[in-house]
Amino acid sequence: MTRSVEGRIPSSWKLRDLGLINWIVAKSAARTVGASRMHLFATLGQHKRLFLSMLPYSGALLRGRLPRADTELVILRVAHLRSSEYELQHHRVMGRRRGLDDQTQAQIFAWPNPTENFSGLTPRQQALLCATDEFINNRTISAEVWRQLSSHLDRRQLIEFCMLAGQYDGLAATMSALEIPLDNPG
Repeated sequence: MTRSVEGRIPSSWKLRDLGLINWIVAKSAARTVGASRMHLFATLGQHKRLFLSMLPYSGALLRGRLPRADTELVILRVAHLRSSEYELQHHRVMGRRRGLDDQTQAQIFAWPNPTENFSGLTPRQQALLCATDEFINNRTISAEVWRQLSSHLDRRQLIEFCMLAGQYDGLAATMSALEIPLDNPG
């Protein structure tokens, strides 16, 4: 999808549009990801109360009960399924930091192509990929895939998995609808 330079709601770096806290968060986030601007935060931050409510929830999912490599695997798969270049741009880097090297990421994106060799993926990773695909594509998880996933995750992790996949699916849709530009284009 071609994105406009500005987005449907242009990101703003003005203090009066974001408020002091959101302005600081957006500036800090841009610095953290090595971008001159973090358009997602500078756009969503214009809805001050909603943005401040979303941050702790998103943070709790990123640092939840699932191992961070699992979290990044799920986010990368959702981003791939939803063609969310914005999420992919950020989470490919984050995934590498969490142990998902380029070969593993290539397997995440190729899943479940029958001509590919997925021997590098653990049974746990394969269960997460199957569950992510069903959750995103079917809005539910079949009994068989749930059994596979349940053999690797405890109750809290199962709940968190569903919330994580749903959150990043919603973010991908929001970014697409708002045409939020990439932070590091080209």
